[in-house]
Amino acid sequence: MSALRDAAMKSKAWPFEEARRILARYDGKMPEKGYVLFETGYGPSGLPHIGTFGEVARTTMIRRAFEAISDIPTRLIVFSDDVDGMRKVPDNVPNPEMLREHLQRPLTVVPDPFGEYESYGHHNNAMLRRFLDTFGFEYEFISATEFYKSGQFDATLRLCCERYDAVMKIMLASLREERQQTYSCFLPISPISGRVMYVPMKEVNAAEGTITFEGEDGVDCTLPVTGGRVKLQWKPDFGARWAALDVDFEMYGKDHSTNTPIYDGICEVLGGRAPEHMTYELFLDEGGQKISKSKGNGLTIDEWLTYASAESLSYFMYLKPKTAKRMHFDVIPKAVDEYHQQLRAFAAQDIDAQVNNPVWHIHRGAPPASNMVVPFAMLLNLASVAGAKDKSGLWGFIQRYAPDASPATHPDLDAAAGFALRYFDDFVAPTRVFRLPSDKERTAMVDLRGRLAVWEDGLDGEALQTMVFAVGTEHGFAPLRDWFTALYEVLLGASQGPRFGGFIGLYGVDETIALIDRALGGELAA
Repeated sequence: MSALRDAAMKSKAWPFEEARRILARYDGKMPEKGYVLFETGYGPSGLPHIGTFGEVARTTMIRRAFEAISDIPTRLIVFSDDVDGMRKVPDNVPNPEMLREHLQRPLTVVPDPFGEYESYGHHNNAMLRRFLDTFGFEYEFISATEFYKSGQFDATLRLCCERYDAVMKIMLASLREERQQTYSCFLPISPISGRVMYVPMKEVNAAEGTITFEGEDGVDCTLPVTGGRVKLQWKPDFGARWAALDVDFEMYGKDHSTNTPIYDGICEVLGGRAPEHMTYELFLDEGGQKISKSKGNGLTIDEWLTYASAESLSYFMYLKPKTAKRMHFDVIPKAVDEYHQQLRAFAAQDIDAQVNNPVWHIHRGAPPASNMVVPFAMLLNLASVAGAKDKSGLWGFIQRYAPDASPATHPDLDAAAGFALRYFDDFVAPTRVFRLPSDKERTAMVDLRGRLAVWEDGLDGEALQTMVFAVGTEHGFAPLRDWFTALYEVLLGASQGPRFGGFIGLYGVDETIALIDRALGGELAA
């Protein structure tokens, strides 16, 4: 066994733990179909959001972890349930009125309100694929519309007719009595209006593979379950899809977790073997509410990429998938800086530590070197005081701090400088609140200014940090955190900030003296 495989088999990183479960599913042997199949599902009722990306990113991390411990080939399918009827008009699309008359029609026959694709479903599928392609995911896309209409699902749908009572037994046990009276696992698509119909079945003919129900005109209608004329309700569809495709692994959000026995049971009734699952916690918006595609709350993928790199988003997705996460703009700076901390640590780690490092999973075991010699949080604070309008304004400070750095040699730092300016303008500047110092704080800041005025040890951030630390200690700040909070609030207009010595090294000693003078003179608070 190679050193990598040996380390991976012992790793406590969650992608390897999941990968080992999948390997055990086949006792390490080749599946009959010749590969292990990973699947992620997507409901294209709205524009893709970060939760959608996270599901594919995390599944890909498990897939790569599996490939590190096994020679069995793998496939990843991204499945779009675009036959689903449009239940409501999304809040975040143009021309909402044009969509109202198409409620309950399959998403791939609803007109595209953006006017770019043949349907709203096609538009949202294209957005999903564009987003996934941006991150370089390797996947195969399946549209439920094509899956149903092409006949790929026909055998499973006929089997659903034959085993209708067993499928219904599983479903009815999960429903309230009132709902039981009208429920059917089959949803016919009306030949009259094209709408997805939620109606009880009058007959399910296993021999013919047909269903009979009361049509929209009050007359009984009989349809074959094949050929895209009928779809399955979403819970049966989940399990039936697993059986039809022989899926080995699928993860989903905590809101699906109570349905796991239903999905598994239907898969097994239809002759399949339930896949391995992983349940992740939900993504929340700023107010703690679940992110919704139709509401458009929380961050979108494009919004994250406006302010930070794709890799920082992947890093955020790696962290504690079974813990709920707020997906708001304020998580971005921390994610960027922690990602680069892990990159810097990777090169010096042994193989056992590397496979537990998030960047191994983000970069398939071969992460690049980090050249972020200035943390993102520091760039934000530099943007706060430098008055720079573009990256070149920040580079004047960066190159004094790191003379060997340039946009050509440090492209990720150059990109981060642009991101920092954009982020500062949109989120930091509007929320800054400067205050005047207390008498105690003023005395300490005057002392700090005096020491900087005679400082002769260059721009060494650590030496400057030691000096700032000493000022706070000598002036009786306990805990010392109160001293740094005062510096941030008085000089930067925020309650948190960078290591202040490093900030002085980047911004400059003379510039920091001038900043203190402006603050003590009341200019910043004014």
